[in-house]
Amino acid sequence: MLKNFWYAVEFAHVVDSRPRRITCLGQDFVIWRKRDGSVACLSDLCVHRGGALSMGKVVEDRVVCPYHGWEYESDGACMKIPANPPGRGIPKKARVDAYPVVEKYGMVWAFLGDLPEEERPPIPHIPQHDDPRYRAVYWETVLEANYERALENVVDAAHTPFVHGSAFGDPGRPEIPDYEVTETEWHAEADVQFSPPPAPGIWGMLYRTKERQPVVVSNGWYLPNIVKLHVRLPFGDLILYDHNIPLNRDRTLVKIVGYRTFYTGKWADASAAKRIGKIFEQDRPIVENQRPELLPFDLSAELHIRSDALQVSYRRRRQQLIDRGWWIGEDDDADSAAARREATVIPSPARRDNPELARAWVHKPRGENTDEPARRAE
Repeated sequence: MLKNFWYAVEFAHVVDSRPRRITCLGQDFVIWRKRDGSVACLSDLCVHRGGALSMGKVVEDRVVCPYHGWEYESDGACMKIPANPPGRGIPKKARVDAYPVVEKYGMVWAFLGDLPEEERPPIPHIPQHDDPRYRAVYWETVLEANYERALENVVDAAHTPFVHGSAFGDPGRPEIPDYEVTETEWHAEADVQFSPPPAPGIWGMLYRTKERQPVVVSNGWYLPNIVKLHVRLPFGDLILYDHNIPLNRDRTLVKIVGYRTFYTGKWADASAAKRIGKIFEQDRPIVENQRPELLPFDLSAELHIRSDALQVSYRRRRQQLIDRGWWIGEDDDADSAAARREATVIPSPARRDNPELARAWVHKPRGENTDEPARRAE
């Protein structure tokens, strides 16, 4: 799993003034919408006794811990400790990690890392969201598999005739024509040609002929976890942005925003979501049973052919970022069935700005050697 990226962690339309727990990179966060309409994101870990802030409430834009009533501002600073008598100050280290938030393209994005603003990778550009020609539909599910396996599955053109059969692809013509991959620092994309049959149901009514017509599909990935699938149908465009949110190493929350230029009335949303779900459920048993469960670090550990070019480009770029130190390893994954002696959090910009706070809220049990360096997600 990679830190130091903007992660789309929730659909914007479901976030309100109540504290809401979200999970990403094996750690829990709390988000809520403030009175000015902006969204705040903190580590879901009260510095006092590790209470879950998401179980509390919001009072005047502050999230209140349900355990002892400590109140935190959206910047992570504790502003009230009810147990303190009048006149007693609040410790400087009484704060939790706060993460930058942007609401864009129908999603709430949180920057999970400690890079300064000028060094952060960009949020992918999704022009369809503000284009009146497109209608958006939202769909989500949980996949019992690693997010990188989920991501690579969507950019894998060669599986289509076998996993999706005649629904999307041609089992009688499984060849994938050679394609060129266009790469940038944070993105790769390619155009691939398919020959799917006419769609069934109400979508099939838009075809002028029942014969197979070649369809060009633009497929690509955006670091760290997003896949774009642009299907150019004879009667319009269908574009899916697939956000593969790593709940931990073994589970993925998939949130898809689908845009279409046909049947743009609200009445067709249910049909569009149903079709997204049908295709995804064909992929589910394959991806959930892949071995090894995690992508190998060694590119040569699995065999690659020309049709795997998009996956190979992803793995190469991923390795560069691992070498840069952006990888979150097993020891940093707090979402584990094993009992832990320390509660760790993804470092926020506040830790970089205030080095003295770097170990402010890593909890250790009584009697443990506190001089030992704390294990953190750095």
